[in-house]
Amino acid sequence: MKKIAIIKRTGFQAAAFAVIVFSMASCNNIPKSAGASIGMVSDTLNIGKDAQFLVKFAEINLEEIQLGKLAQQMGTTMDLKELGEMMENDHTKSLNELTTLALKKSITLPTSLDSNAQNDSTKLSKLSGNEFDTHYCDMMVSGHKIAIALFEKESTDASDPAIRQMAITTLPILKKHLEQATECQKECKKM
Repeated sequence: MKKIAIIKRTGFQAAAFAVIVFSMASCNNIPKSAGASIGMVSDTLNIGKDAQFLVKFAEINLEEIQLGKLAQQMGTTMDLKELGEMMENDHTKSLNELTTLALKKSITLPTSLDSNAQNDSTKLSKLSGNEFDTHYCDMMVSGHKIAIALFEKESTDASDPAIRQMAITTLPILKKHLEQATECQKECKKM
């Protein structure tokens, strides 16, 4: 009788242990999206911040692609159309690289514009002529200043080396975009 009790207790303990191990393994497979609870994922606070950065980076790329297409369609000057084309091409390439990295890190990225970006696109599409050009350039200048500050912070603060490197590599591209947008903005003010 004593042997049966030991076997039952050992069987129960083994089952409990299996449940605990399975639960821990499952938690490590939860995608680290912006909405995932950091407490559920065996993750440090810094990794959570890195994941938030990647989500924000995807949002920036999606908006720049959309607005770049709009600039190519509705811009009135060749410089503005070229700026829009550069934004679309560079941010599409960036989004593809970002998606690859996010997949490796099991981080879920947005695939469509958030409501703010959608509102910006809608407002911009209702403008025409120099008003469109000026507003687009103003958006590109202010948006890239904000993005550069975000990327400079991530280039030093990211805990994940691959994410830190992506921020470092992207900074010169964003600075080039800001320079081009500033030039375009100056030309619009002359008109």
